[in-house]
Amino acid sequence: MASLVSSPFTLPSSKPDQISSLSQKHFFLHSFLPKKTNNQPNSKSSLKVKCAVTGNGLFTQTTPEVRRIVPEKKDNLPTVKIVYVVLEAQYQSSLSNAVQSLNQTSNFALFEVVGYLVEELRDESTYKTFCKDLEDANIFIGSLIFVEELALKVKAAVEKERDRLDAVLVFPSMPEVMRLNKLGSFSMSQLGQSKSPFFKLFKRKKQGAGFADSMLKLVRTLPKVLKYLPSDKAQDARLYILSLQFWLGGSPDNLQNFLKMISGSYVPALKGTKIDYSDPVLFLDSGIWHPIAPSMYDDVKEYLNWYGTRRDVNEKLRGPNAPVIGLVLQRSHIVTGDESHYVAVIMELEARGAKVIPIFAGGLDFSGPVERFLIDPVTKKPMVNSVVSLTGFALVGGPARQDHPRAVEALMKLDVPYIVALPLVFQTTEEWLNSTLGLHPIQVALQVALPELDGGMEPIVFAGRDPRTGKSHALHKRVEQLCTRAIKWAELKRKSKTQKKLAITVFSFPPDKGNVGTAAYLNVFASIYSVLKDLEKDGYNVEGLPETAEALIEDVIHDKEAQFNSPNLNVAYKMSVREYQGLTPYATALEENWGKPPGNLNSDGENLLVYGKQYGNVFIGVQPTFGYEGDPMRLLFSKSASPHHGFAAYYSFVEKIFKADAVLHFGTHGSLEFMPGKQVGMSDVCYPDSLIGNIPNVYYYAANNPSEATIAKRRSYANTISYLTPPAENAGLYKGLKQLSELISSYQSLKDSGRGQQIVNSIISTAKQCNLDKDVQLPDEGEEISAKERDLVVGKVYSKIMEIESRLLPCGLHVIGEPPSAMEAVATLVNIAALDRPEDAIISLPAILAGSVGRNIEDVYRGSDKGILKDVELLRQITEASRGAISAFVERTTNKKGQVVDVADKLSSILGFGINEPWIQYLSSTKFYRADRENLRVLFEFLGECLKLVVADNELGSLKQALEGKYVEPGPGGDPIRNPKVLPTGKNIHALDPQAIPTAAAMQSAKIVVDRLIERQKVDNGGKYPETIALVLWGTDNIKTYGESLAQVLWMIGVRPVADTFGRVNRVEAVSLEELGRPRIDVVVNCSGVFRDLFINQMNLLDRAVKMVAELDEPVEQNYVRKHAFEQAQALGIEVREAATRVFSNASGSYSSNVNLAVENSSWNDEKQLQDMYLSRKSFAFDCDAPGAGMTEKRKVFEMALSTADATFQNLDSSEISLTDVSHYFDSDPTNLVQNLRKDGKKPSAYIADTTTANAQVRTLSETVRLDARTKLLNPKWYEGMMSSGYEGVREIEKRLTNTVGWSATSGQVDNWVYEEANSTFIQDENMLNRLMSTNPNSFRKLVQTFLEANGRGYWETSEDNIERLRQLYSEVEDKIEGIDR
Repeated sequence: MASLVSSPFTLPSSKPDQISSLSQKHFFLHSFLPKKTNNQPNSKSSLKVKCAVTGNGLFTQTTPEVRRIVPEKKDNLPTVKIVYVVLEAQYQSSLSNAVQSLNQTSNFALFEVVGYLVEELRDESTYKTFCKDLEDANIFIGSLIFVEELALKVKAAVEKERDRLDAVLVFPSMPEVMRLNKLGSFSMSQLGQSKSPFFKLFKRKKQGAGFADSMLKLVRTLPKVLKYLPSDKAQDARLYILSLQFWLGGSPDNLQNFLKMISGSYVPALKGTKIDYSDPVLFLDSGIWHPIAPSMYDDVKEYLNWYGTRRDVNEKLRGPNAPVIGLVLQRSHIVTGDESHYVAVIMELEARGAKVIPIFAGGLDFSGPVERFLIDPVTKKPMVNSVVSLTGFALVGGPARQDHPRAVEALMKLDVPYIVALPLVFQTTEEWLNSTLGLHPIQVALQVALPELDGGMEPIVFAGRDPRTGKSHALHKRVEQLCTRAIKWAELKRKSKTQKKLAITVFSFPPDKGNVGTAAYLNVFASIYSVLKDLEKDGYNVEGLPETAEALIEDVIHDKEAQFNSPNLNVAYKMSVREYQGLTPYATALEENWGKPPGNLNSDGENLLVYGKQYGNVFIGVQPTFGYEGDPMRLLFSKSASPHHGFAAYYSFVEKIFKADAVLHFGTHGSLEFMPGKQVGMSDVCYPDSLIGNIPNVYYYAANNPSEATIAKRRSYANTISYLTPPAENAGLYKGLKQLSELISSYQSLKDSGRGQQIVNSIISTAKQCNLDKDVQLPDEGEEISAKERDLVVGKVYSKIMEIESRLLPCGLHVIGEPPSAMEAVATLVNIAALDRPEDAIISLPAILAGSVGRNIEDVYRGSDKGILKDVELLRQITEASRGAISAFVERTTNKKGQVVDVADKLSSILGFGINEPWIQYLSSTKFYRADRENLRVLFEFLGECLKLVVADNELGSLKQALEGKYVEPGPGGDPIRNPKVLPTGKNIHALDPQAIPTAAAMQSAKIVVDRLIERQKVDNGGKYPETIALVLWGTDNIKTYGESLAQVLWMIGVRPVADTFGRVNRVEAVSLEELGRPRIDVVVNCSGVFRDLFINQMNLLDRAVKMVAELDEPVEQNYVRKHAFEQAQALGIEVREAATRVFSNASGSYSSNVNLAVENSSWNDEKQLQDMYLSRKSFAFDCDAPGAGMTEKRKVFEMALSTADATFQNLDSSEISLTDVSHYFDSDPTNLVQNLRKDGKKPSAYIADTTTANAQVRTLSETVRLDARTKLLNPKWYEGMMSSGYEGVREIEKRLTNTVGWSATSGQVDNWVYEEANSTFIQDENMLNRLMSTNPNSFRKLVQTFLEANGRGYWETSEDNIERLRQLYSEVEDKIEGIDR
C-alpha cells in the first residue's frame, strides 16, 4: 500500500484496519498471518473492510523508492548510477545486497541504484521518475519484459538516452527491447534482420522455450571461444555473455562481480582503474534442490540416497510407502536466495507425511527436467504421485513463447495430476487481499490461462510479496490448502478401487423436483447409471445399484419411507446444528445473509438435510441451489449473497462425514463455482474455496462451454472433462411447412402453364396459415400479380422454409459413454464441410459445388437471401448434393452396425482410386459432376479425420483416469463445427490465451456482420445511422469465434486491434473516418460475468478504445461516441473521459442480472422489477485508468448511455445454443428497458446476428424467436427427440416455453401464435398430454403454470376455454403429485 506512504522512504507499519476482508467478517484469521495468532475471533479491531481505490487506482501500488540506494559521498570517488527494470521482484534483495557491500568495501567507485517492476511503469508519475532517473544513469539493465504496452514505454525512454548511456544490458525480453542492448561495439540493433545470429534464435517457428535453452548453451560455450578472438567486438560480445551468466547466477556475489566487470570496462570515469572481478559462480542449469541438502543434485538416485539418510524426519517419511510429490521450482528464486515460500511448501508437505522431489530449471523449458528427474529411466513409470509447479508459468516457455504440445507430451509421459500454484508477482500480499478481482489481469493471462493449456489445474495463490524487500513469503493457510489437495490427488493414485469413495453431485435448477439432475444437453441419470455400471466392472464398490436408470431416478427422487407419491427427495443424512457448526468453520459467516442455522432451506426446522442416496462407496447427492431465486427482493441486490447453511452442510457432509476421495460434479453446471469471492486467485474467505475444501473435484462439462468450464477450473479447482453435445440434425419440415414445400416444387414445374397464378394463391394462403406473413411480405390472396412478381413471392417463401429446414438442432440428450453412430454424425460433417478453412488450404464443399457450375457461393447466398427463385433453388441443390456426397462417404466407412471401422484403412483404399471415390460417384449423377477433384480430395481427407474424432469415445476413459490420479489430456472447448480440435471429447477443457483475441480472421468476420447490421438498421430506421447500439459480450462465444463479437464492438467505434511480435493483442489504433466511410457508432457493452472473469484484459482494451475515440478531434455528427460523451459529461458534471464509460458488467464475484432466476421461478411482479434487477446488477463499470479498482458502480452513466440506444444486439454463434435454449440470452436483453429510459419512449430495434452457418445473417429478434419456435418447440422432430429421453426430455420442453416467456418479458417480441401453437401441440393433443404428465409430472405442472402465467401477464391472448382447460389440468396434476386419487 505504498500510496499511503508518508515520506518517500518509510512505509508505515500496516494498521489492522487496512487489511481487507469480506465486509466486517472478523472471524477469519488471514492467510498471511502465521498460524498461531491470538484466538479471540471477535476482537473488533481485527479486520475492517477497506476496499476503496487507493492511490493511483492501479494494481501495483508499490513504489520504486524501496529499491533506491543513494550512497553517502566519500573520498571523491566517482558514482556509478544503475537503473534496472524487471518482471518479478526476486532480484531486488540480491541486487540491493550486492550494491550495499560494494559501497562498504569498494575503493574505486560508489554505486547508486534504483529498480522498477515493469508493472509500476503503468503509473504516469512513476514513469516520469523512471525517465528522469535515466537522464543521469550510467548503466541500464532490463530482464523478462514481455508485456507489450510496457515494453514500448521502456523502449521509448531508454532509446532517448541509449547513445549517452555507458552500457545497456537487456536479458531475454521482447525483441523490441532486446534491440536496445549495447556494450562497447556489441549491439543487438540488428535483431530481427537475418544477418544476426541472435535473430536466428528468435525466428525459428518451433523454438518457443527452446530459445532460452539454446541461449543457455550459447552462454556456456561462447566465453571460452571468444576469449581467443582478438577484436574488441568479440570481447564485448564475451562480456555480454558473461553478464548473462552473472545475472542468471543471481546470488549477491555474482551480481557484485557483474557490476565490477561492467563498470570497470565501460564507465569512462573508471577507465584505466584496474578492477578485479572473479568469474561467475555457475549453478546447475537444472537439477534437484532441497533446502537442507548439502548440494544441488543432477541425479535423482543420489538425491533419494541422501533423502534416505536424513535424521530430521521420521521413519515413515523415509520408507517406501509415503506419497511422493514432485515440485517444479524457478531457478532464479533459488540462486537469488528468495526461496522462503518454496521452503514452506516443502516443510508443509513433509509434515503431512509426503516425500518431496523439488526440481528446478534455469531456462524457460521445464519439460526436460520433468522427464529426467521424475520418471524412472528404467521402468518409465513416474517416481511421483502428483506434481505441483510453484513457478506459475507454462511448463515450456514461461512468459515468452509457449510450446504447449511439447509440455503435454512430457506430462502425458509422467501421467500424474499436474497442479500449477501461483506466487503473487505484480501485487503485494495486501493489494491482493484488498482486491475483489484477486489476481492481477496480466498475471491471470500469463500464469493462469497459459498453464491451463498444458492441463494445469488448481491456481492457488500460495505466496505473497513483501512491499519493502520484494521478497516472497508463504501464505500459511493457502500453503496448507495447496499441500493437502496435492496429497489428496496423490492418494487417488495409491488407493485401491474397492476403497475409493466417490460423491456424485447432481444439480436441481430451478429448484423443483422435476428438475433434479439438470445439465446442458445431458441425460443425467442415464449417464450416471452408465458411469456406475462401468466403475462397478472396474472394481469400484457400488453395492445396491438398481437394475435400471429409471429405478435410480426413483431412488434419489422419492423418499421411500414416506408415502409413495411424496414430493420430497430422499434424505441421505440429517445433520444437527451443533454438528454442522463443528464441521463448518465458516458457518458464522453465513449468518449475515441467512440468519442462524438451520434456516428454512434444506432443513426440517431442527436439522440440516442432505438429499441423495448411497450405493456402497458411491454417494449420489443433490447440490442445494443458491437459495434466493424465489425472493424478488434478494434478486435486486447488486452483489450476490453467500451460500446458505444447507449448501455449506452439503459440502461438509461430503468431505467430513462421507469422507469422499473425490467429488464428481455431473454436467453443466452447478452453483458452487459462482459463489461470491475473488474472481481468480481466491483467499481462504472466498466461498468456492471454503466449500470445496480439500476434495479433488472432477467435473463433467459440455465441450461447447469452455468459458464456464474455465470458471469451474479456477474457482472450484475442477479437473473438467468434456462431454459431447447430442448429434445435430436438420430441423426438416412438418405440417403446413411441408405442404408449402410440395406446393413450391409443383409451382416450379407448372409455373409457365396456366396454373401458375392458382398455385401461387395456394402458396400465399398456406404461408399465412403457417404465420410466415410476419417474415415475408405477401400480397393479398386472389390479387393478380405479374409472372416476375410471382417468382419473387415464391422465392422469398422458399428461402424462408429452406432456412427452417436446414437449421441444425441437437436431437435428444447425450448419454456419457455413448458416442453418436456414424450416420448420426452426417449433419455435423455437412456443417464442418460448409466452412472455408484457409489456414489448412481447405475450400468448403458448397464453394466447390457452386464453382463447378460457374457461380461464386457468396453470390448464391446473397441472391437466395433476396428471394431470387433460381438462386434459392440452386442453393437447395447444393445443400442436397453436400448431404448426399457426405452420406455416401460415411456409408463407405461404416460396417453393418453403423460403427465406423478403421477410417484410415478405408480412406486410403477410397482415396487410392480416383474414379471410385464415393463422393465422386454420388456427384456424377447431379449437375455438379464437374466439381474439382483435387479440392474434394483434400476436403474429404479432412472430413475423414473429423469423423474419427466425432465417434471416438473417451468420456468414461478420462473419468477413470482422473479417479485413478492420472493426467487428463487437455483440449480446447468450443464448437466442434468451427473447431474440430474440440474432439474427441473426454479432454480437460481449456479456453484460450486471453491476449490472443481478437484474431485477424475474427476482425474480418466482424466487419461483415457490423456492416450488415448497420445496413439493416438504416432500412428499418428511415435511412438514418444508429447512434448507439447496446450489445452483449459472452465468454464462450468469444472463445469459439476467437473474439468475433469483441471485434464487432471495435469496428462499430472504428478502431482496429494491433498485435505484438508474439501475436498478443494489447493495443488498438483508430481507423480514419475516410477509411471507415461512416460515422463512429457509440456502444453500450454489457459483459457477462464470465467474460469479465476470463477477459479482463480485453475489457481494459475496449475501455481504452472507447475513451480514445471520445477524445478524437472530430465533428460530433461523425463521432457519436464523442457526441454522447460530451452531452453526458455536461449533464452529470464529470470529465468527458469518465462520461465515455461504456464497458459494464456485474460486481466482481457476481454473475447474471437475475432476470433469468426471477422468470424461471415466477418470482417477479412486473417488468419494471425485472428492469431494476438488470440496472442494479449490471451497472458496474471497468475503468482502464484505474484497473486495480475492479468493477465500480456507475449506474447514472449506464442509464444515460442506454437511453441513447437505437438498437439492441446479440450474437448466436453455434447451432446447439439458440435464443430459447438457455436463459442467459433474455437475462441480458435490455430492449424494453431502453424503451423506458429513452426520452422519446421509442422501442429500439432488436437484432440477432446468426453466424452459425457460412452464410451469416442479421435478423430481427422477433424473426429469430419465430425461427427458434418453428425449428425447436413446435417441431415434432425436436420434441419427439426430447421425449425419447424420458424424464429429462419433458423438462427440456418446459424450459423452452419458460424461456419464450422470458423474451416476452424483456423484449415483447414474441408473437401470439407461438403460444397458441404450443398450446395445441402439448395441451390439446390428448395423447401428448398424457405422455408428458406420466413421464415427469413435476415438469408438466410447471409447463401448465407457464401457459397460465403467459396469459395472466398479457403475453398470450386465447379463448376462455383454453384457459379453463389449463386451470383444470393444473389442479389435476397437483393432486396427482400429492398422491390424492379423486
